[in-house]
Amino acid sequence: MKQKVFEYSAVFQEEKKGGYSVWVPALPGCASQGESFEAALENIKEAIELYLEDKRQDYNDEDFKKQFVIPVKIYA
Repeated sequence: MKQKVFEYSAVFQEEKKGGYSVWVPALPGCASQGESFEAALENIKEAIELYLEDKRQDYNDEDFKKQFVIPVKIYA
């Protein structure tokens, strides 16, 4: 049986008090956190799976938009 593979950009933010917050811009409301980067990564993978499972009926391939993240420098 073939499985579809989806790839999403996840944004990680290091928190001042430790740990990381993480969210997926392509999946509104899909967010998680973890005490370490590795924990946050595992947690967001699980959150994505649950998000897609919940939205499976409404989700189709056309909803996915390829995204990428680049740093942008602003000099002020």
